[in-house]
Amino acid sequence: MSKFKLVITEKPSTAQAISAVLNANKREDDPSRADSYFIGNGYIVSWCAGHLLELASPDMYDEKYKKWRYSDLPIIPESWKYIPAKGKENQLEVVTKLMNRPDVKCIINACDAGREGENIFNLVRDFAKCTKKVYRLWISSMEESAIRAGFADMKDGESYNNLYAAATCRERADWVCGISATRLISVLYGATLNVGRVQSPTLAMLVKRENGISNFVKEPFYIPVVNMGEVTAYGEKLKNKSEAELICGFCNGTTAVVQSIERQKKTVSPPSLFNLTALQREANRLFGFTAKQTLDYTQSLYEKRLLSYPRSNGKLITEDMRDSVMKIIGDFNFTPNIERIIGSVSEHHAIIPTLEIINADTATLPKGERSILELVRKKLTAAVSPKHVYEAVTATLNCGNYTFKTKGKNVIENGWKSIENNDDKDENPLPELSQGQEFQSVIAYVKEGSTSPPKHHTDDSILLFMEKAGQHNDFNENPPPECVGIGTSATRDATLEKLIKSGFVERQTRNLIPTEKGKNLIAILPESLTSPKLTSEWENKLKQVELGELSMQNFMDEISEFIKSIVAENSTPKPEFANLFGGRQSDFPALGNCPRCNSAVRESAAKGFFCDNHLCGFKLWKESKFWTAKRKLLTAEIVTELLKNGRVSLGNLYSEKTGKSYSAIVILDDDGGKFVNFKMEFSKAKGRA
Repeated sequence: MSKFKLVITEKPSTAQAISAVLNANKREDDPSRADSYFIGNGYIVSWCAGHLLELASPDMYDEKYKKWRYSDLPIIPESWKYIPAKGKENQLEVVTKLMNRPDVKCIINACDAGREGENIFNLVRDFAKCTKKVYRLWISSMEESAIRAGFADMKDGESYNNLYAAATCRERADWVCGISATRLISVLYGATLNVGRVQSPTLAMLVKRENGISNFVKEPFYIPVVNMGEVTAYGEKLKNKSEAELICGFCNGTTAVVQSIERQKKTVSPPSLFNLTALQREANRLFGFTAKQTLDYTQSLYEKRLLSYPRSNGKLITEDMRDSVMKIIGDFNFTPNIERIIGSVSEHHAIIPTLEIINADTATLPKGERSILELVRKKLTAAVSPKHVYEAVTATLNCGNYTFKTKGKNVIENGWKSIENNDDKDENPLPELSQGQEFQSVIAYVKEGSTSPPKHHTDDSILLFMEKAGQHNDFNENPPPECVGIGTSATRDATLEKLIKSGFVERQTRNLIPTEKGKNLIAILPESLTSPKLTSEWENKLKQVELGELSMQNFMDEISEFIKSIVAENSTPKPEFANLFGGRQSDFPALGNCPRCNSAVRESAAKGFFCDNHLCGFKLWKESKFWTAKRKLLTAEIVTELLKNGRVSLGNLYSEKTGKSYSAIVILDDDGGKFVNFKMEFSKAKGRA
């Protein structure tokens, strides 16, 4: 019997590229179906189509979790359950069957080279209970040469176990914190309020910036200015307009004399190569692309073999890439300084073009992809170009016994800036000046201005804050040096999109503006859930798990203790915010506690009786079919008894079958569904059960 090596990729496009290189080109199953694979030349190539398995919902651990109740929090599973991702059941079946085929001798994990790629593959492997030998294909480019080199240098799959452990910790920590914190805050404030380990600190940053803008008070200032034709010089910024006008009065029409000239030769080093966050920031600045759009364009270019792996944190390349990079750069009238971009790479090298770009017809690419590809190409060339050299000139002048200064930049060598075509707003060439030089009959005037508020956050600026959170003084006076950012390059765009989808943030042109709902959420959240410092420390601990310095158990124990403390410290809503999200609290008195969430239940005029908590959904309609059929009015007294004891003894209940009245015990039979049910008990003495 022939033996096959099974290759599992993350996406169908990757499987197609790899199968072409391996000459495994025969398509099995109906080509119109997703649950297919390639076979040939001793290989079977299939794919996961992203996550084929996901964490089960809370009610799959216990039926009681169908109801959102404070008393059931936090939710921390003792053993974790995974279920097939919706719509991907067929492909999961295909992959698991392939893993357990008797003619498959080993498996090659070719999912994306990173934390999530390990998670996607190993979850399926564990689900299939597959114990066959696993090898890891770790590549950062879909070029044929890179794929062949990767297959020639595969590692033992077990050497990546810590990376899988870190991915598992991240996934489970997000589940525990997201589920428990979301239910906690939602139950307390009576509305669905999504809370997340990364998204809540990110929202807090946006709210803090917006509050700074709203509370900003403009302060006017006045600058005396003397104009001498080709040269304009400025005095000190003053708060008093009359003082500035007085100075201009002394200077206007008089002579200005150059007292001193300071010249400094300065250099600006070429920029670093792109990692994903840097690429997203620059694309947002230049083109207005959102972080998600940039990732989508970059991912598509990767799958077309024109760019290297997009979800990269690295800004360097490795020594073995030297020759390829030289070919990509091509011929220029300078000697490329390749050394400055070569160094140690932990997971992925910087995002750069592949050799395919040399012969590619880039004009046929969609506009967005073409813009990104050109941006990355220019960045690579600029990174190895000569330094930008200029002379900074500061001239000090005296006019009317007052001091004025003028500054300028004279470019000596444009260097890398000629590649990126940067418009340097600071460039202001000065004419040749000499000490003692005089300017006759200067024109003096007052330049008025005012202090500016902080700018609204954009994808560019918030990505920087997310990357530096835990280090930035805006969040933490004395940040520990080991703190890293919140989220990762691969997940930050999704965090921003989730905040927008949840209604907490709006994108207005390029600005990210928190909504009232978003501001209110930050107002009620405990500080520990909005702290960038805490979240960045968790990211640091995930890195320790990845390096084998911290166990999964210890990491999850810390997460469990943290969420337990959050629940214990927040058992009641903050009084000043109790009705912030529209809790259903009327003038009617509370009749008892809701059996689902323990909030108050009150009468609502003629319609019925409702839980204060909008989210809960518990309601008793006065004209429901149960009560109207028995010609019995559901009163506040009956509801009080039902809430207190779960049952109430009633007489004069009408029987539609006999047309007579009877007595019975009505029992509240609530299963947490859309409608509340009732059942009845009859006295055995009457022969009823």
